Amino acid sequence: MARELAAFIQKGGGLITVDDLSHYEVKEREAVRGTYRGFEIISAPPPSSGGTALIEILNILEGYDLAKYGRSARAMHLTLEAFRRAFFDRAELLGDPDFSKIPVAPLIDKKYAREWRESIDPAHASPSKDLRRPASFSQLEQFARLHPSSMRESQHTTHYSVVDPDGNAVAVTTTLNESFGSGVTVEPLGFLLNDEMDDFTVKPGVPNTYGLIQGPANAIGPGKRPLSAMTPTIVLKDGRLSLVLGSPGGPRIITTVANILMSVVDYGMNLQEAVNAPRFHHQWLPDEVYVERGTSPDTVAMLQQMGHHVVSEDYWSDAECIAIDLKTGERLGTSDVRNNGKAVGY
Repeated sequence: MARELAAFIQKGGGLITVDDLSHYEVKEREAVRGTYRGFEIISAPPPSSGGTALIEILNILEGYDLAKYGRSARAMHLTLEAFRRAFFDRAELLGDPDFSKIPVAPLIDKKYAREWRESIDPAHASPSKDLRRPASFSQLEQFARLHPSSMRESQHTTHYSVVDPDGNAVAVTTTLNESFGSGVTVEPLGFLLNDEMDDFTVKPGVPNTYGLIQGPANAIGPGKRPLSAMTPTIVLKDGRLSLVLGSPGGPRIITTVANILMSVVDYGMNLQEAVNAPRFHHQWLPDEVYVERGTSPDTVAMLQQMGHHVVSEDYWSDAECIAIDLKTGERLGTSDVRNNGKAVGY
C-alpha cells in the first residue's frame, strides 16, 4: 500500500515517499481534563486545540450564573467573550507538542480563567484587536513573545459517539479537512487524499480556508502534525458517564460542543433540545459573531447594541451525541436535525 500510494502521489507531482510513510507512527496522548459545575470534562489534547480551548471557555464561564440569564443576549455576550479569548490563545500558543512547548496546564487553570473574566465588560464587546493576555501569567506572555502571533478548517469532518451496554464509551472525530479532502482519489487503492496542510500556519497573519489566524507554534515543518479543532469529549458526573459529545465543523466544532454542553448543564435542556438549539460562534479573528438562522432578531439587535458585529448564516456542524440517564442507565442517542444521521440502538 505504501509503495502504491507514494507512486501515485509522485506521478501527480507530489513529494511523499515510501520512506516518509515508513516513519509515520500513531501517537497516543493523554486526554486533557477539566471540570465545569461539578461535571468532569475529558477531551482531545494537542495537536488538537479542541479540548484545551473547550476547558478554557468553560473555566471562564463558570464564574457567571448563566442559568439565571437563560439563553439570553446577556448570556450569549458572556459566552462570546469567552470564545474570543480562548481562540486568541489558540492562535498564539497551540501546535504540535512534539515540536513546540504547548502551555496546556496554564491555559486550563481556573486562576487564568478568573484573570480573563476581569477583562470582560458585561455590557460591551471587546474589540479583538485590543485583547491583551492577563499580565500576571508571565509564562504565557513570555511564550507569546517567543512565538509572536500570526492568524479555516473544514466543515466536512465526521463525528460519531458510541456507548456499549456495559457503559464503555468512545467519542471519535475524523477528517479529510475540506469536502472530499484534496478531491483526489488514489486510483489503485480507492480512498481520498486529505488537504490537511491547510490546517498549518501557511504564513503568519494570513487566514486559512476557514478564516483562522494561527501562530508559529503551528508552522509547517518536517514530521509535524497540524493543529486541529476536533473536540471529541466525554463528560462524567460523580465518576459516572453522563455525556458523549462531538461534531464536525472546523473551528466551529469547539463552540458547537460548548453550546451543547452549556445548554444541558446551564439551561436545563435535554440533549436533543441542546443539539437542535441555534448555535453561535466567535473565533477571535475575524472579529465577527456568527449566528445560525433561527436566532431571535431581538437577541441579534441586543448583541449589536453591545458592539458585536453579527453575521447570520445557514446551519452548521452535525453533532452526534449520547446522554446517559444517571438514574436508569438508559442510553439516549441524539442525532443532529441539521443533517440526515440517526441514533441506532443495539
